[in-house]
Amino acid sequence: MSSPGSTVNYGGSVRAVYRFAVLTCSGTVLLLMAGALVTSNDAADSVPDWPLAYGKLIPPLVGGIRFEYAHRVIAGAVAVSTLILALWLTFASVRPLAKRLGWTALVLVLVQAALGALRVKEVYPVVSATLHATLAQIFFMTLVGLSFYLSPWWAKNVPRLEDGRSPSLRLLGALTTLAILVQLILGAAFRHGAFGIDPHLVGAAVVTAMVVWAGAAAKRRFRGNRDLRRCTVFLHAFFGLQILLGFAAWYAVRSLATESEQPTLPYVSLTVAHVLGGALTLAASLIFTLVSFRLIPGSVAEAPSVHTEGIGALR
Repeated sequence: MSSPGSTVNYGGSVRAVYRFAVLTCSGTVLLLMAGALVTSNDAADSVPDWPLAYGKLIPPLVGGIRFEYAHRVIAGAVAVSTLILALWLTFASVRPLAKRLGWTALVLVLVQAALGALRVKEVYPVVSATLHATLAQIFFMTLVGLSFYLSPWWAKNVPRLEDGRSPSLRLLGALTTLAILVQLILGAAFRHGAFGIDPHLVGAAVVTAMVVWAGAAAKRRFRGNRDLRRCTVFLHAFFGLQILLGFAAWYAVRSLATESEQPTLPYVSLTVAHVLGGALTLAASLIFTLVSFRLIPGSVAEAPSVHTEGIGALR
């Protein structure tokens, strides 16, 4: 038996598919940024057709067309990467859950493309745009979870922790992640004109309470555990930055947006940064939750925690 913290036969092919999953996840971050640039630059209606642009594979790259076309190109690259990842996982020596997550990601990216087409065709534009932004975050969560599940850390033998408190840290982490996801949905709905900013502000208060509660619980109960301590630091750091970006984005919407008929660089930069910060905060909370599930008994981590090439247990 290997000692706690040691990696057990983390094979080369598993490491390769893990790195490709991380690469696909990183591409999704660029895709989220590109989508935010489309919205912040009011470029969503700059290309009236899909999948071509003005009937061409490469349209004239002027005005808002640049942002919309870049968004489509990155989306296509991420879709192809997700297809390769799903096929790779199908034949790799990984657990069935990893295979299912790979194909789930592929289905999500295809549905995402369909929603993008509906938005271009202006089929219920507010609803389709909000759903498009929402599914983007769910797709990102799927890839983050898959990448972490394939990571060397997940393959290690780790000491089990006991959590007899209520609510459990696992539940607090899951609820915090859910609250952040709902908050991002409210933010997307606000950006696409579904309603005003008030629900988003209420959501910010709820997320603040949940992040503080979950982090405090982790520190009180498992102060000596380095993994949970690091996750808490990352969650609080990203969330703290997101709060600052939220104030900056509010200033941009209230003040900078009225200074010019066209979106200015400060306005675009602040609002896009806020969207990106929200996604990274969601990822930090998801990893916090997954680490809690991995370390605390009763979680899905009770399954064998070894990546081993060629053995039936992982097929």
